[in-house]
Amino acid sequence: MKNSNYIINGILIIAVIVLFILHFTGRRTNAKSHVTSEFYSDSTGVRLPLAFVRTDSLLANYKFSINLNEEMLKKVEDESLGIKRRQDRFERNVADFQQKAQNNVFLTQERYQQEESRLIKERDDYQTYAASVERELAFERARMNRQLQDTVKAALKIFNTPKKYEIIFCDVDNDNILFAEDLYDITDDVVEFLNDRYVPEKK
Repeated sequence: MKNSNYIINGILIIAVIVLFILHFTGRRTNAKSHVTSEFYSDSTGVRLPLAFVRTDSLLANYKFSINLNEEMLKKVEDESLGIKRRQDRFERNVADFQQKAQNNVFLTQERYQQEESRLIKERDDYQTYAASVERELAFERARMNRQLQDTVKAALKIFNTPKKYEIIFCDVDNDNILFAEDLYDITDDVVEFLNDRYVPEKK
């Protein structure tokens, strides 16, 4: 009698384990088939929930990026013009000093040294100014890049609602993705979406 109870209990435990396995593997299979069906194409077979954006093309065609780039170029041109004016003035003053020195215009050695010290200070001020401008432009460029990146990331979350893709890759100059089928390239769709949402700031 005891042996028969052991046998019956053993069969019941095995049956429960089998049902448990079938239940959970069945749910996982259904979930997988659901995901696959969403990304299935008759012409290409299974399409994965992945996509990529060509960054160079996005930056060249996204209106906000174009405007930021033009704004940055204008700042660089303006600052470069200011640096060039200082440089030209300094070079004129140096040439004038050399001409005066050759013609013995300076009546005393002290006056000569005073003018020389003034030119050295002017040179140092010019170099300090140029370095400061370069730092400011680099900071401004980094700020604009962050602003552009944050804008694109925020827009992609809306673009991907309801969720179409699990991952959207960024391809920079074809360095990040060695090969991908064209159907995974959503650059044009993203650029169109971004430009439709973009409203230039009024100045």
